[in-house]
Amino acid sequence: MLNEASVVDGRIHKSCGGFYSVYTAGGMVECRARGLFRREGATPLVGDLARVELLPDGTGSVVELLSRKNALERPPLANLDQLLLISSTARPRPNLRILDLLLVTAERAGMEPLLVFTKSDLQGGEPLASLYRACGYRACAVARNASEDAVEEIRGRLAGKISALCGNTGVGKSTLLNRIDPSLALPTGEISEKLGRGRHTTRHVELFSLAGGWVADTPGFSSLEAKARDLPQKEELAAAFREFAPYLDDCRFRDCAHISERGCRVLRAVEDGEIPKSRHESYVALWITLNEQKPWEKS
Repeated sequence: MLNEASVVDGRIHKSCGGFYSVYTAGGMVECRARGLFRREGATPLVGDLARVELLPDGTGSVVELLSRKNALERPPLANLDQLLLISSTARPRPNLRILDLLLVTAERAGMEPLLVFTKSDLQGGEPLASLYRACGYRACAVARNASEDAVEEIRGRLAGKISALCGNTGVGKSTLLNRIDPSLALPTGEISEKLGRGRHTTRHVELFSLAGGWVADTPGFSSLEAKARDLPQKEELAAAFREFAPYLDDCRFRDCAHISERGCRVLRAVEDGEIPKSRHESYVALWITLNEQKPWEKS
């Protein structure tokens, strides 16, 4: 039985090897999770609001997870306000298919995306930033020798929010965080010349106090295996592409899939250059994937 006098609420700020650092009104408490989470198949995530039972030795035990507004499995985070999608313009080259999949995931979870194209000194990032701005997203390009104004724009969008940075390995997430706040001194990795991608330099998920908000630096990944339940039904996919919105009601057929149908207003917008071809290609690839899924794969 819990001693309610020793129970406090807090937010999980770090997860590593089954240990959780929970930020409470009385400070940070190092915790383990109760066995009930394993029995119930629940996993505490960084960002979760949790109830903690304080123990006599100064540590604690996570005894309850409070309601989440959203959650991601990769990176494993909960209750995010925004998702900073980091993509380099070179070394490694941008993968727009993965970027567009991340945007769909963010839309599905109700997280506001912000796209940041790094290493613009190697390959200009403004054309990519402009492409996504035209689609209705916030986007910016940052060079490694970026002016303070460029960094300040990103810093200003972090205040008062819980944010996560995610993107392919080696795109410069830790480097960007260090530019925003040099006191973090996060380790960064050089790009492998042979493979064209970076080494994993972030070993755990953790929330950092940064620019008036909280930011998660997450383990890098070279591919995203989005879970089926995190994606929309194929009939709802078009709504996750913001630039499709002005055209969806003008297709000839109400059940138009916007793939190859005659009278599709979305396809005409692609032909006229009103919707970027790369974005429609990402839509088609994801629609086909969702169409081929079996019903039990969505559970």
